[in-house]
Amino acid sequence: MKDYQKILHELAANGSLRSLPHAVHQGKWIEQDGQRMLNLSSNDYLGLANDRELRNEFLDWLRDSDCPLSSSSSRLLTGNFTEYEVLEQLLAETFGREAALVFNSGYHANTGILPALADKQTLLVADKLVHASIIDGLLLSGTSFLRYRHNDYEHLEQILQKETPRYEQVIVATESVFSMDGDVADLNRLVALKHNYPNVLLYVDEAHAIGVRGSRGLGVAEECGCLQDIDLLVGTFGKAMASMGAYLLCSQEIRTYLINTMRPLIFSTALPPAQIAWTTFLFRRLPQMNVRRQHLAAISRKLAAALQGHGGEISRSHIVPFIIGANEDCVLTAEELRRHGFYCLPVRPPTVPKGTSRIRFSLTADVTTEEMDALLAYIFENLEEKFGNTTGKTI
Repeated sequence: MKDYQKILHELAANGSLRSLPHAVHQGKWIEQDGQRMLNLSSNDYLGLANDRELRNEFLDWLRDSDCPLSSSSSRLLTGNFTEYEVLEQLLAETFGREAALVFNSGYHANTGILPALADKQTLLVADKLVHASIIDGLLLSGTSFLRYRHNDYEHLEQILQKETPRYEQVIVATESVFSMDGDVADLNRLVALKHNYPNVLLYVDEAHAIGVRGSRGLGVAEECGCLQDIDLLVGTFGKAMASMGAYLLCSQEIRTYLINTMRPLIFSTALPPAQIAWTTFLFRRLPQMNVRRQHLAAISRKLAAALQGHGGEISRSHIVPFIIGANEDCVLTAEELRRHGFYCLPVRPPTVPKGTSRIRFSLTADVTTEEMDALLAYIFENLEEKFGNTTGKTI
């Protein structure tokens, strides 16, 4: 019998034991153990989940509608309600793509699409720092896969030059905004590489970009002007979109193929139609949210600048790492931040490489400039006192 208790003791000894935090949510604030803290670990990037006006407007509509609170079935049986079809048509038209397909979560999408499309004549190639769900998709595919050095497109090209003649198809997978470092893939470079190889498909996960990047909030692909050039464009509704589920923009052929082969889609009860209607309600409003996007970008740049030399120089987004190093130091720093009213959580291996434990600041548009200034004042003192002021800046 496996000694689970021993493993738990070992995790605790090296500062890696995790537990589910108990907290009471009050908009952008979290109350824990009698303390009220600013939530700086949320994926509610646009602050939509905390917007009572939007929520009440939707609930007024829902009360007068016949929209069910459960689908009670998979989509292939009786769970394919009109709400799904409306959302998928809206997605396809807005992105200017042939087809869209909605899934229960980003994890479902990444662990279902890649195994469905891949076979023994397929090579999967992924950025070294892609999300765990994409890694699991690679493993579940049961086919060959390789990893290229993070955002190293010369390394990727070397792989493609060598491997594309040996396979019927090659699928290159990346995130657009990376979830732990907050840096951004060069999608135009990837598209250019893809066009050099007729049997290469490009798979881009915009989970942390949809809603917050691009003039209409359609992600980094919109920002880069390559919405039409990415074969498999994936995103989630559970972050900036303040809902649940995920989507794929693709060709009609691939959509039909996935409906017939993708196990997480075929064998899962579909999301509630009311949830899909809420997603549609919010998605229609994304183009009008530029003020929120601009404010989020401004406070993110400010935080990244303050953390130069400690992870801020890596970030190009609203995700800003504060790299501490050792697990124990990271946990203690997170505890200190919480004592000072900032709800931040430590991120440790295996989520990030050994020796790079960090506070992952995940900013939202409802954090005010004054609140950001208060955080920066504390961080600067903490940097000077604990890690040395490498920036030479003052606040």
